[in-house]
Amino acid sequence: MVSTQALEAQNTGRQYLTDITPERSPNQSLVPLTAKVNDRDHLEIGGCDVTDLVQQFGSPLYILDEASLRTACHQYRDAFKRYYPGESQVLYASKAWNCLAICAIVAQEKLGIDIVSGGELYTALKAGVDPSKLYLHGNNKSLDELNLAIESGCTVIVDNWLELQTIASLNRQNVRIMLRLTPGIECHTHEYIRTGHLDSKFGFDPNQVDEVLKFVSGQPTLSFVGVHAHIGSQIFELQPHQDLGGVMVQWLSKAAQYGLSISELNIGGGLGIRYTESDDPPSIDQWVKVVCESVAAACQAENIPLPKLLSEPGRSLVGTTCVTAYTVGGQKTIPGIRTYLSVDGGMSDNPRPITYQSLYRAIVANRMSEPMTETVTIAGKHCESGDILIKDATLPPTQPGDTLVVMATGAYNYSMSSNYNRLARPAAVLVGNGNATLILQRETYEDLIRYDRLPAHLK
Repeated sequence: MVSTQALEAQNTGRQYLTDITPERSPNQSLVPLTAKVNDRDHLEIGGCDVTDLVQQFGSPLYILDEASLRTACHQYRDAFKRYYPGESQVLYASKAWNCLAICAIVAQEKLGIDIVSGGELYTALKAGVDPSKLYLHGNNKSLDELNLAIESGCTVIVDNWLELQTIASLNRQNVRIMLRLTPGIECHTHEYIRTGHLDSKFGFDPNQVDEVLKFVSGQPTLSFVGVHAHIGSQIFELQPHQDLGGVMVQWLSKAAQYGLSISELNIGGGLGIRYTESDDPPSIDQWVKVVCESVAAACQAENIPLPKLLSEPGRSLVGTTCVTAYTVGGQKTIPGIRTYLSVDGGMSDNPRPITYQSLYRAIVANRMSEPMTETVTIAGKHCESGDILIKDATLPPTQPGDTLVVMATGAYNYSMSSNYNRLARPAAVLVGNGNATLILQRETYEDLIRYDRLPAHLK
């Protein structure tokens, strides 16, 4: 039976808030868990009126709900404890959004962090993250990055032969390494975000497993702790991750044959989130249950002890915990074709639509109960015809100065942002209990030229 609240919300901005229920995990909601409509008919997140936030901090503005992020951390951590008989450790895949505040929050929630560069490693260390809970990835790590990782005491996920041989040649003692292997498992997601199939730039080919393990077993300076695999991103299917556990445990069994430790197994991440009404990802609990049961059953079949089980969620931790608020500009109507609605941001703060053809939903935050009767194409302000945030969005009639909110922008928006057209990157605020705290300062024009150098003969 449809609730009265849901009926009243149909075809208004309120409809996107009706899926916030205790039974759903954050990755299954289109908006942050604290989203509500206040008595001004405005969208409120973390107890803060979104239109007030735009007035105070400007736009575009990333608004991150602390309660939603911490809830996602709790759900991952608690589900692994519930379903896995052995030790486990959840790692935040910080490429989704790496900054001091987010690193500090996930560390407070007892998560480790998956990093993919020296910059992400440096940020995590500055946020106070325990180096023993840091795992460095990357298919072409520089020597400086490797040295920083080793000196810091984090674990290196070795991706290829050159890297393995380079680390061995450094002759540093007790370097913790894991091997990234390609499992050859396909999943139905965008071509650019599938990393577990055989034709991938990441990881050792499975046909090289024996050769690699033999080499590692002969290196006394390397402390081999286990294997890693990652099959992709924004995945809604559970079967690929069920299959992955069995494949990886076979690799651990083979490592034991070479006298190597089988203490850790990292099954990567990849659980998807809800960007539109038609998206139906599994819950965090469902995903973790499948992973844990698969690994435990495979270990029992191979007669090997349970390893420490690691996972690396990123998008499903932070994606739906954030929205981006824009200020509406003018319209251009082409009779019989479409109406373009311009906003004060676009591809520089959210490159995913132009890069991956990603779909999003939007609402007008200052008129949440007004019927959505118009279809418009939300256009960014960049000098590119392809700078379209949402094609054919359904909205109420808008006016210049309205606050338009695009949902589920916590993953790969700020982290992939740019200064294209010399636009300054937006600010980001952390909201909770009615308070908003700046976690990323808005760039200025001076910031844009900070690293420019004007040769003397041009002055």
